[in-house]
Amino acid sequence: MTLLNDSLAISASGLRAQATRLRHVSENIANADTPGYHRKLTRFEPAGTIGQPPGTVRTGPVTLDPTAPERIYRPGHPLADASGHYQGSNVNLMIEIADAREAQRSYEANLKLFDQARQMSRGLLDLLRQ
Repeated sequence: MTLLNDSLAISASGLRAQATRLRHVSENIANADTPGYHRKLTRFEPAGTIGQPPGTVRTGPVTLDPTAPERIYRPGHPLADASGHYQGSNVNLMIEIADAREAQRSYEANLKLFDQARQMSRGLLDLLRQ
């Protein structure tokens, strides 16, 4: 039974990590047109906490993408400098959409694993009751 509990804990940690990643991706998409916005990056790392089975993950500290933001030429913009440029964001919507799809599919895979382990636990308990 402990292996089933471990698989539930591992898949639950994956669900939490992918949900956090998807939240940051959605924030990036929402702020794609915000001047000066830097894309947020989410990293996964081993949970490494006592009592957690090996294989559990958590999200590490959020970092900002060091890529230089786009310089936009619009002389009438209130943020424009003397040359008529201002800094846009460094969010690339194609990358964000691809990251969102990857996070969604990983979330679904962890959800299927969680559901399968739950069904196996239920089946085992049913066998023990008989």
